[in-house]
Amino acid sequence: MVRLANISGKTAVNAFKKMGYDIARQTGSHIILRHEFRPTLTIPDHKELAPGLLRSVIRQAGISVEEFMKNL
Repeated sequence: MVRLANISGKTAVNAFKKMGYDIARQTGSHIILRHEFRPTLTIPDHKELAPGLLRSVIRQAGISVEEFMKNL
């Protein structure tokens, strides 16, 4: 299992943007990402995301952790 480093919400958003997600809107400190063929994601705009939360969002997107790490 790949160990996820503590990254910021903005860094995670940029990685998902490389995979085809677009920012739909931002409500408070949460950024909503949309993709044409994949589920909508909500990522908190925090300085540091907990590894469990990040792993959960990656799982919701239907991608592997390795694929996410390649796009960082």
